[in-house]
Amino acid sequence: MKGKTCPVPVIETKNFLEGKTVDAIEVIVDDLTASENVRRFLGSKGYSTSVAEESGIYRIEGFRDEVSFAAVPVERKSLVYIDGETMGRGSEELGRILMRAFFNTVKELEVRPWRMIFINSGVKLVASDSDYLNILKDIEGVGIEIIACGTCLDYYHLKEKIGVGRVSNMFEIVTSFNEATNVIRP
Repeated sequence: MKGKTCPVPVIETKNFLEGKTVDAIEVIVDDLTASENVRRFLGSKGYSTSVAEESGIYRIEGFRDEVSFAAVPVERKSLVYIDGETMGRGSEELGRILMRAFFNTVKELEVRPWRMIFINSGVKLVASDSDYLNILKDIEGVGIEIIACGTCLDYYHLKEKIGVGRVSNMFEIVTSFNEATNVIRP
């Protein structure tokens, strides 16, 4: 899948696996982000994975363990969706104050969200020079996964400046919405 940008490698891997029993798979890509996304996708489908890189070519190998995948009871999975730099509409200054209060509250919750997704200008909040960097690191430290849209990071020239969380793609973002039992949008 050389020359294909995310989420295409993940989607093509998904399509290849659909309706088949595949014990071993090898996917070759030429992009670090694509390799990480394919590796995570295979992991989510029960594969043990390894990634080898040579001269900018990434070889992702997945092997399915001989384990019975029994149905797991559905747990509550709250997802936080951040698509801007402020909370609410109106005063930007107030919106920044509210966003900081929101983040401080999230990390103190007894039942915490499973994941926070940052898209569009919201990705500016996960940048290494963000005013929210420390609180978001604290949030990640209590076990809440932080992911940021790779296309959005590219658009704002922030992919190399991500300070917290990890780069993701639209396939994983949409899958997260689908898996969530509820979505919180501050």
